[in-house]
Amino acid sequence: MAEENSRRKWNPHAGPYLGEVSSLAFLNLPQHVSSIPYLLAGSGSEILLYDLSSGELIRSFQVFEGVRVHGTVCSKSFVHSAERYTYKLVIFGEKKVKIFSLIVELASSSGEISVNLENFESLPRLSNWVFDVCFLQDSTGSLEEEDKLLAIGCSDNSLSIWDVKESRMAFEIQSPERCLLYTMRLWGDSISTLRIASGTIFNEIIVWRAVGLDGDNVDHGHYSASHMLRLTGHEGSIFRIVWSLDGSKIVSVSDDRSARIWEIDSQEVVGPVLFGHSVRVWDCCISDSLIVTAGEDCTCRVWGVDGTQLEVIKEHIGRGIWRCLYDPNSSLLVTAGFDSAIKVHQLHNRGSETSLDAVGVLNSPDKLEYFSTCLPNSTKHTGLTDSKSEYVRCLQFTQEDTIYVATNHGCLYHARLLSSGNVRWTELVRIPEEGPIITMDVMSGGKVRESCALDDWVALGDGKGNMTIVRVIGDMYNPHAGLNQSWKASPERQLLGAFWCKSLGYRFVFSCNPRGLLKLWKLSGSLESAAETYDVSLLAEFSSGFGKRIMCVDASVEDEVILCGDLRGNITLFPLTKDMLHGVSVSSELKIPSLKYFKGAHGISTVSSLSVARLTSNKAEICSTGADGCICYFEYDREMQTLEFMGLKQLKELNLVQSVCQGVQFSEDHPNNDYAAGFASTDFILWNLTAETKVTQISCGGWRRPHSFYLGEIPEWQNCFAYVKDDVIHIHRHWVGGQKTKVFPLNLHTQFHGRELHSLCFISTDTKAGFDSEESKISDRSSWIATGCEDGSVRLSRYASEFGNWSTSELLGEHVGGSAVRSVCCVSNMHMMSSDVPNLPDMCDQDYAVDDCESPRLLISVGAKRVVTSWLLRNGRHKKKGESCISDNGHNRASSEVSPVTFQWLATDMPTKYRPCGKIEKSPKLEGVEEDTSANVTKLGSNTYNERENYEDDWRYMAATAFLVKCVGSRLTICFIAVACSDATLTLRALVLPHRLWFDVASLVPLKSPVLSLQHAVVPLDPPHEGNTPYSDVYLLISGATDGSIGFWDVTKCVEAFVKQVSSIHIEKYIDCQLRPRTGRGSQGGRKWKLLGSKISKRAQENSNSVGEAAEEDPASSLELTNDHPQENGKNEDADSLPETSEIKTSHVVKNAHQSGVNCLHVSRSNSSPSYGNGLMFNVISGGDDQALHCLSFNILSSSNNRATISEIMDLNQTPSYRIMLTDRGGIASAHSSAIKGVWMDTNWVFSTGLDQRVRCWFLEKDGKLIEHAHIVISVPEPEALDAKAIDENRYQIAVAGRGIQMVEFSG
Repeated sequence: MAEENSRRKWNPHAGPYLGEVSSLAFLNLPQHVSSIPYLLAGSGSEILLYDLSSGELIRSFQVFEGVRVHGTVCSKSFVHSAERYTYKLVIFGEKKVKIFSLIVELASSSGEISVNLENFESLPRLSNWVFDVCFLQDSTGSLEEEDKLLAIGCSDNSLSIWDVKESRMAFEIQSPERCLLYTMRLWGDSISTLRIASGTIFNEIIVWRAVGLDGDNVDHGHYSASHMLRLTGHEGSIFRIVWSLDGSKIVSVSDDRSARIWEIDSQEVVGPVLFGHSVRVWDCCISDSLIVTAGEDCTCRVWGVDGTQLEVIKEHIGRGIWRCLYDPNSSLLVTAGFDSAIKVHQLHNRGSETSLDAVGVLNSPDKLEYFSTCLPNSTKHTGLTDSKSEYVRCLQFTQEDTIYVATNHGCLYHARLLSSGNVRWTELVRIPEEGPIITMDVMSGGKVRESCALDDWVALGDGKGNMTIVRVIGDMYNPHAGLNQSWKASPERQLLGAFWCKSLGYRFVFSCNPRGLLKLWKLSGSLESAAETYDVSLLAEFSSGFGKRIMCVDASVEDEVILCGDLRGNITLFPLTKDMLHGVSVSSELKIPSLKYFKGAHGISTVSSLSVARLTSNKAEICSTGADGCICYFEYDREMQTLEFMGLKQLKELNLVQSVCQGVQFSEDHPNNDYAAGFASTDFILWNLTAETKVTQISCGGWRRPHSFYLGEIPEWQNCFAYVKDDVIHIHRHWVGGQKTKVFPLNLHTQFHGRELHSLCFISTDTKAGFDSEESKISDRSSWIATGCEDGSVRLSRYASEFGNWSTSELLGEHVGGSAVRSVCCVSNMHMMSSDVPNLPDMCDQDYAVDDCESPRLLISVGAKRVVTSWLLRNGRHKKKGESCISDNGHNRASSEVSPVTFQWLATDMPTKYRPCGKIEKSPKLEGVEEDTSANVTKLGSNTYNERENYEDDWRYMAATAFLVKCVGSRLTICFIAVACSDATLTLRALVLPHRLWFDVASLVPLKSPVLSLQHAVVPLDPPHEGNTPYSDVYLLISGATDGSIGFWDVTKCVEAFVKQVSSIHIEKYIDCQLRPRTGRGSQGGRKWKLLGSKISKRAQENSNSVGEAAEEDPASSLELTNDHPQENGKNEDADSLPETSEIKTSHVVKNAHQSGVNCLHVSRSNSSPSYGNGLMFNVISGGDDQALHCLSFNILSSSNNRATISEIMDLNQTPSYRIMLTDRGGIASAHSSAIKGVWMDTNWVFSTGLDQRVRCWFLEKDGKLIEHAHIVISVPEPEALDAKAIDENRYQIAVAGRGIQMVEFSG
């Protein structure tokens, strides 16, 4: 009885929803309170209130239960008493309408605003969906009765009038055109002026009004519908209609991808039809000067009233932008959509033009400046050039008003931008022989504002192979060359690059030739010396084994390394010792070889920039950008001399990423954002990586033209860009200084997946905790959840328990080709296996992707095209550049207190052509294990590129589960992954770490139906870590199929044989693994793939410093171990004699556990069972399409316990060391009112969710019976997955994913 009373205290509480935003509305406060409107956003069943002047979330309110907010209307009038303002707020969704009192209070002392929402009235459930509402005056027109009536437009083209004062439905009006609608909008402030515009499914717009039969007296309620006009022209269904402010025009958007402006009086289309969207258009808004449309192509387009497209904003992802909203008074444009993000831009009017303001500083004057200038010698530009004409070869900003320009005649100019709009030119130097300047780099010494002093160093390289160093001194008004030193650096036409490194200072400069030879030069002499020449000495030559032109250089003295990126996407590291920097001239024959290299870091695309930042005393983070549109991150270990790929961020908005930089955080309202500068086709774009917004876009003709950009501390306020076109230097400058106001564009809400979620899992941050240990149940203040989406993306989101919000969401990466992610699982517990293999290989000298000092934590994601991707959890690293860290209130208030958690990409595997999923093909045969071959082996596949190129795989992995196994005495860690494919096959695969190699282990047969869900159970039979006692675990797989059956598979013998076999051979000598994920656009996908199975090349020695033209690695390497020998690709002459792939038959099948598909499974240890050995019991809970929950139990019994009463024993066909007894516990036939999609259980509780949008909490009795304890309605439409986590003994967190994600707290 006491236990039952204790259970009654447990109740679920709905947490925040992170998903699509379905409504937007402005709240206009009095001018003295706020000149900028507040924003009301509807997301799920919540209303979010934002202050647009600060970007902060004021409050969130739960307004419905399981009903999405579709619209919000706020009254124009308010009740004012003291410093209290009360508005009427109507919120509607589906068939529900609620009226609230929105109370805004202004504290007189502090000026802070507090907002509260009180339920004023809930209308009865209507018979049809509500499309629009508006407040009306009664017939008297009294201001006191302004909001007495509420007009409600419904989907059956009817109008209902609700009397707010008397709380009754006054009357209803049915339009004579009775048909279903996609949209309806109301205009007017009284019944007599009310106009209704209805968008029908017949591609028409019907405008009608209410006509009173007995006057306009509401008490009589005698009204009828009067048809006004019918507007035709659209060729698709009407999705949205908006009225102009005066009611003279309406704008409609349609399925036909167009928007049309209609004149009500003339009944005709005004102006041209607005075509621009590539797919359906969802929403629109209109003002006196512009029209805004938003569509399924994730673009928001701004149009002039004459039909001119003024701006295209593409910052959302996924299924589209649902809502757009524009406020003409503040020029703020707000967009929101499926991806949960709410973007705010500011539009500025410039005469007759309206464009997106790149600065976006609130209440600031327009600071956009444009300069156009030519070289001083070209007095009159004609646009015609000849071989003797002087033109610009290089230009570079050093300050917002200073540019250095180098020409083909060997001249170096200093150009200063004057406030008057003119440019002051100063010729600094003309290099000897007037050789054409090929390359230029400037190291700015800074500009002291008080003295205006200059101290810049310019490195020039000309076509004759001469290197020139120019020191620019003086002041900004009178610059001149103080040092002019030239020397022969390379033969003629062999000098293509000159580079400074800020970490080395002005005394060291690099030069390079077309074949990847890098030279380090030192300038000797006193800086204060008046001499105009310095001694120049060659310190070292660095030879790249790739033989490609070096495009960028960076160096770190602390980490003793030089970084080089070349023209073909490769990164090379060279040693940089302090003795080298302090040395003297060396012989040119002494060339320093590379220290480490990474081939194809950006595929075959140019590496455009490199930067290095120190992480620890031994480790440094390297960031590279390239012409493949990617930002890549690497980790360099100086002690181990390893270069390891950590992850990448692919910017779909940019074709080429020029560089990344970081802004300055000057206030809590403006976070420390990261920015990427680059090009998309012919446009220069500055992109905010943190907020995922575009800062500026300038059409310039592309990156091949001479160009330069300069960013200030706040790039939204301070950015400059210059480019050359037709011998004219065009300069765009946006510079606002000294202001501390809010910057636009901004992102108010965390950006999430743009499509439906199929799977999620909590990330365990405790690697050493056991299955049922208390340590695994104790969480910090944050929970990390991995989610997989239909668009192929995998994200890691953080739920901050202390604030009760989703604080961050980081994109880990995407599956190859954007293939859908169907299942994700986290694996952290390591299972040790005893070793009877003598003389295990010594791998101490190998490079490891996984540190063996602790158990790795892996995230496995599988999905369409049979893609399997693994991620390695890395805890406590510094926040990466470009890592998304936006909170709901616009800044990251909690992340600084919690160590970041992120994942490193580890390996990806996808099948090659002709590789069936069920029957694992015979892999090629390696030479005997005793032979020390050095042949490389890649994954099976065709030998022609065209076959791979044209291959299209329609099969997909539906479910996956994984566990870690390690052999005692071996440094190898093996992650076994069971994957279920849509072609009704079930395969056990293995990922061998640290070498990141994929293996096919076994095929599980027979299967009559595809498997929808998978779980595993590792059952310990012996106590762990007890002296030299052999470890003994039983490995079981549990599957749920589409025919309602649940199968049990014992894979113990296969796992043990594989682990021991792999641990006994030198795998690393046979196979090279993939080091970087494929991303397309030239990233290890642009060149032809050379399969080593048909053309084997010798592997380079580990200590070799040359790279050569080795063949490109395949997407992953794969072997299959059969019996005693690994099999190698390409040597199939003995294929007929090879043993067949091992097949594992089911141990037991529970038929008809469900009447239809088993959508979800979960396994948990029983509360009463011991930690190991005899009597160990597990519970299995399943949910299916038949709306039922089913519970099973199984026992592990060792052979020493010979009970004669065991009636149901699995036929294991193995040595009788243990036996398994299966018990059917029954279940709940109608646990949900629709299909069950997710289930989770532990020793006491079971949580389930289904398409009925409910989370149900069940208590698990000791006999296995389920008793429903409580349920809660969630905001997630179409739930697809559920996972839960025990925070402590009295609290659980339940995460549900579908069209968005929501957290539910269950506590007692």
